[in-house]
Amino acid sequence: MSPIYLAQDPTLADFGRDPWWLVLGKIVFAFAFGLLATLLGVWFERRVVGYMQVRPGPNQVGPFGLLQTLADGLKMAFKEDILPKAADKVVYFFAPTISVICAVTALSVVPFGPMVSIFGHHTPLQVTDVPVAVLLLLACSSMGVYGIVLGGWASGSTYPLLGGLRSSAQMISYEVAMGLSIVAVFMTAGTMSTSGIVAAQGDATRLTIFGTEIPAPGWYAILLLPSFIIFFIATVGETNRAPFDLPEAESELVAGFMTEYSSLKFALFMLSEYVAMVTMSAVTTTLFLGGWRAPWPITIWEGANSGWWPMLWFFGKVIALVFVFVWLRGTLPRLRYDQFMRLGWKVLLPINLVWILVLSGLRSIEDWDTRGKVIAVGIPAGLLLIATLFWPSRRPQPKPTTQEQVDNRPYGSFPLPPMDLQVPPSPRITRVVAEREPANIVAGSDSREV
Repeated sequence: MSPIYLAQDPTLADFGRDPWWLVLGKIVFAFAFGLLATLLGVWFERRVVGYMQVRPGPNQVGPFGLLQTLADGLKMAFKEDILPKAADKVVYFFAPTISVICAVTALSVVPFGPMVSIFGHHTPLQVTDVPVAVLLLLACSSMGVYGIVLGGWASGSTYPLLGGLRSSAQMISYEVAMGLSIVAVFMTAGTMSTSGIVAAQGDATRLTIFGTEIPAPGWYAILLLPSFIIFFIATVGETNRAPFDLPEAESELVAGFMTEYSSLKFALFMLSEYVAMVTMSAVTTTLFLGGWRAPWPITIWEGANSGWWPMLWFFGKVIALVFVFVWLRGTLPRLRYDQFMRLGWKVLLPINLVWILVLSGLRSIEDWDTRGKVIAVGIPAGLLLIATLFWPSRRPQPKPTTQEQVDNRPYGSFPLPPMDLQVPPSPRITRVVAEREPANIVAGSDSREV
């Protein structure tokens, strides 16, 4: 088969023709990718955060500390498995399993590459694809909340229940913003198939700006910049990552929904979090970053998007997004619950609705190139969204002096020590010293002289 065929974008007609052993191999590859990416993701996060905090991180077990995650997994496997007396044993056992299964299942419709030849069979580097593949991704993301809620409820304890309830409210809030962000992708690509969305991002046109023709970028991260920003923020909230890790909230709810879990069940919850992070990074790459297509200037090479090379570009984009997840965790503090909900319902949701309305209006104009007008409006709208998110909500007030703070404290509040940090002389010490040296005691003397 010619290299041109190997560089072809897969279509829905290319699926369902593989032999059983090839389908099984793809399933094993997707599952192994999720587990291996989790092991390396934990090590990657600890190393990057250690570098940010000017400390080495794991560096003793294995080369560069690569086997530290494996050692931690074995340690958790051999720990004692404690079952609370008031727990619902069946639900308590299956809750972490639900979270892991939902996170791994989403990888089945993620394209890792174009058409390739495997032992003489020409097949796409994707487990399967359906006309509504993106809805399957949303369903897997939505089902993941059941593992957290059921885990908190089945523990039979107060703090896990509170953590599970907060998690359900968080998932529902940011699931709406995530779904609306994908609506813009549907409208632009004209399909819900993941392979079709990747193919649509490969269509490049040329725009005429101020009399100069320039190549128009095909990635929806540029064409639909507001949708990309909102989708990634919602992704961080969906995966319970900092600064949106309120379901865990160690400083507020001990350890959130997983307080009563230990041993392998706790490891499964931890595994589901990192698998979800890698999965959502792969979904973001597919929907907004061109999928397995090579970035510029690698596209100058004609064979960049053919053969097995696209897997390298895909993995590179996923690692870059995982780094952003880790960067946020090592930089931003956890939001308060009211701030978190305000951001989802009063900022992201209205902006998303307005952007979809504007995008619909632009697509209805027949005499104007769709890609050009989306770029002309989308990029300024995205920059305006970034400025809105990071613009201070109120003018900083001048910090009051220490004496003003003391004067403005409410009546009856707990007494404050003197501002000069000098405590009055102790009556007991004064009496003892007076008995020993009466002549050295002067009325009103400082305690430092006593």
